[in-house]
Amino acid sequence: MNKYDVYGMGNALVDMEFEVPEAFLETMGVEKGFMTLVDEERQFELLEYLRSERSVRSGGGSAANTVVANAFLGGKSFYTCLVSNDEMGDFYAQELAHAGVDTNLAERRAAGVTGKCLVMITPDAERTMNTYLGISESLSVAQLCPDELRESEFLYVEGYLVTSPSARPAVVEAMNIARAAGVRTALSFSDPSMVKYFRLGLEEIVGEGVDLLFCNREEALLWGECRTLAKAVDVLRQKAGAFVVTMGGEGALIFDGYAVHEIAPCPVTPLDTNGAGDMFAGAFLYGITHDMNYVQAGEFASLAASKVVQSFGPRLRPEQYTQALAEFRAR
Repeated sequence: MNKYDVYGMGNALVDMEFEVPEAFLETMGVEKGFMTLVDEERQFELLEYLRSERSVRSGGGSAANTVVANAFLGGKSFYTCLVSNDEMGDFYAQELAHAGVDTNLAERRAAGVTGKCLVMITPDAERTMNTYLGISESLSVAQLCPDELRESEFLYVEGYLVTSPSARPAVVEAMNIARAAGVRTALSFSDPSMVKYFRLGLEEIVGEGVDLLFCNREEALLWGECRTLAKAVDVLRQKAGAFVVTMGGEGALIFDGYAVHEIAPCPVTPLDTNGAGDMFAGAFLYGITHDMNYVQAGEFASLAASKVVQSFGPRLRPEQYTQALAEFRAR
């Protein structure tokens, strides 16, 4: 029996979330709906404009949100990341510990600045992110924990790591360790900008293929370099043993290695889409490591994602995870 269900690897970011009008993005020259990497000065400039607005601070990072969801649902999670010895780093480490996620983070951490993600939510519930990676950009092979990885059922990696010259080879090494140990590999494309601007790096990470791929419709179309989802599905099958394509209010498509299944959406009025894909991945991974088939896991993940978009922030309160699972099992 494996020690962990999911070994996650990704950026460690503290989210600072604000509600903003469309005009703010236009005035400040922010590209809506994308994650954009910025330097500390640019992020500070945006924060100065938003200083008087109400904000929500929470632990973030795409893969971290996923392993936290898995842990609160009852799964066993490990997370490899990099934070500094500042207050934000303390906050981040405490959030993971509270969720029951084991990590590589030692009590003595390097000096520097912990990464921060400025999340701007427009009235249509779309999330736009400007991210300063800070010390997280230096994530490398040194942070890998091979023994814990070999004792996991899945390695789960966020596509955002493709932007870092040191993290990318670390991901490739983690993939190699996982494959050699019989650990299944899972990758999330994370954001359309990763496929659009860092395709070669993603191809390096994917290599001969991954066991499970997560993406949304826009990312699938960009990866397939096509205009129809049917064509994108054909392209995804070339590199993924199984995959999930989320489609927001239209549900999801899941390929389980044999057939493509349509997953119905759970109709809700979204307030904030930040973390929806991360939640879907976390609930899905929990499902397939706890006796659900891919369709059942997809239906549960759809329900779980519908819960997170109804509140602000990328994560639910601890009790809401188990409530969602109980609701699904009662169907």
